[in-house]
Amino acid sequence: MPELKVSVSENTHRTLVSIAESSGETMQSVVDQAIESYRRSIFLAQANAAFVALRQNETLWQEELVERSLWEQTVSDGMEDRLKILMGL
Repeated sequence: MPELKVSVSENTHRTLVSIAESSGETMQSVVDQAIESYRRSIFLAQANAAFVALRQNETLWQEELVERSLWEQTVSDGMEDRLKILMGL
């Protein structure tokens, strides 16, 4: 993988070094994990915002509820009982 450089503040660098030292991970690994965590955080914030918008639109919300009820019917296909038998429950 090619080496790329990113400028960070001195405070961020100190924090990065501290986290890497205390966790025993490389600074690159810490940065990778931090970025992935931040990406997931943004994704969830956007999903939550979309859900709020959906919930506020009464027509779309009712359509959502109808679709959910259709999907809930698939649960009664008997597979749950088969799974319990297979697992010895």
